[in-house]
Amino acid sequence: MQTTDYTPLILSLKVAGISTVIVFIAGAFFAHLFARKQFFGKSILESLFLLPLVLPPTVVGFGLLILFGKKGWIGSWLLEWFDVQVVFTWIGAVIASIVVSFPLMYQSASAAFQNLDARLENAARTMGASEWKVFRTITFPLAWPGLLAGLVLSFARGLGEFGATLMLAGYIPGKTDTIPMAIYFAVESGNMEKATFWVVMIVALGFSTILWLNWWSRRSVQRYRNEQL
Repeated sequence: MQTTDYTPLILSLKVAGISTVIVFIAGAFFAHLFARKQFFGKSILESLFLLPLVLPPTVVGFGLLILFGKKGWIGSWLLEWFDVQVVFTWIGAVIASIVVSFPLMYQSASAAFQNLDARLENAARTMGASEWKVFRTITFPLAWPGLLAGLVLSFARGLGEFGATLMLAGYIPGKTDTIPMAIYFAVESGNMEKATFWVVMIVALGFSTILWLNWWSRRSVQRYRNEQL
């Protein structure tokens, strides 16, 4: 009986986990900054942040290849100064996952921060609270449901990323074979049993993620309503 190699599952969780942490921090930071500041070029920057949502994944992957290839603007610098190669490595898969999932995190965080009642923050400031304390005790807790939604969606998007990852990281068994990659190349080789296994696996992971988010959202709303009674 042939044993199943769970490398694609482990690698997918690793890539999605690392990218989600980075995306969560960056998305929350820029969303909070942009929700509070008005400056020239803000609309242009926001459009760039959201651009991966409307571009084909292969176009995103091609752009990343230009940037992070051995002769790319960033790739050549990383290779020369840190001896780090991005193309055809799991690091490339992480970068691709970050780029395609960042817009989801940014949109969720931006909506969460913009819908906050600024009077609560201002009241804390008038009582002598520092900006960090206002953010830690008022802004972040009130925005947390939206931030969590963005975090979960970003993780799910990173878990299922294929096109940009294929362009930048390629398909190297044991190194860059995430679940979407394993499915595609299993079908290409005619191994439908293997493809079916990984399809069921990623559907179960995605379904569980969304199911948990919906459960948590309903629970949070119910708890909020009980507190208001």
